Amino acid sequence: MERLWPGRAVSVTVLGGGITNHNLKVELAGGEAYVLRIAGRNTDLLGIDRRVELQAAQQAAAIGVGPEVVAVVEPEGYLVTRFVEGESIPPERMREPEMIRRVAGALRAVHQGPPLAARFNAFRVVEEYRSLVFARGARVPAEYVRARQVARAVERTRGAAPERPCHNDLLNANFIDDGSRLRIVDWEYAGMGDVFFDLANFAVNHDLDEEARRLLLAAYAGREPRPAELRALELMRFMSSFREAMWGVLQAAVSDLDFDFEGYAEEHFQRSAAIAAEPAFRAALGDGP
Repeated sequence: MERLWPGRAVSVTVLGGGITNHNLKVELAGGEAYVLRIAGRNTDLLGIDRRVELQAAQQAAAIGVGPEVVAVVEPEGYLVTRFVEGESIPPERMREPEMIRRVAGALRAVHQGPPLAARFNAFRVVEEYRSLVFARGARVPAEYVRARQVARAVERTRGAAPERPCHNDLLNANFIDDGSRLRIVDWEYAGMGDVFFDLANFAVNHDLDEEARRLLLAAYAGREPRPAELRALELMRFMSSFREAMWGVLQAAVSDLDFDFEGYAEEHFQRSAAIAAEPAFRAALGDGP
């Protein structure tokens, strides 16, 4: 605090919700408020590049989607952003048509931004996480084998996709409504990737049903979704859950945060298996009617 605001009186409040880093709200005399994000241990193993995160956060702020980036504390890489006065949005409200349209608009703006200096490929990410878990002498759950088989089939069916700037971690806790604009925070996993992973990531994390997923695509494209787009979304829903499961497996091996990462991984393995059994997914994969 003294390095950032020398001689200033500050009050600090711990912000909840994060399961990778420590987040603090810092209030200065006079009403200024900031968020100081202190990175968790070994977050580079999760594929997080703090330079790319900074680039993505600055680009998001420039288009009004992310909070203003105020400073980076070096050499630690701690990030300081302006505190956004707003509310967390309950998952059930995120499923409302008007909110889905707002999310679609925000993601479209992000995806139309300038290139980022990193790539995010969910198919390679799950493999890299597996290798890192083994390298640390930890166990990879047996569910990985079946999930990886499905992922290979998804990759063959999906094929090559254009790469655009993506957030790739659209958990409910990463959205804030300031009353006029929808803000997205925590750009740690941002990179050039498949926009359908981003859309699917939001859909899975907010339990959107088929009708809501169709609305998300329609709002994003500004027209009725094409069959190929609907199939891509279904396929990448599986990859979103699989990646989340393997993220939990790796976190269990490297994190010192007090969180049940093993339970988190198991929950998402179960979710990915459930998605793989859905008729819409099987049809998108060419495995069903």
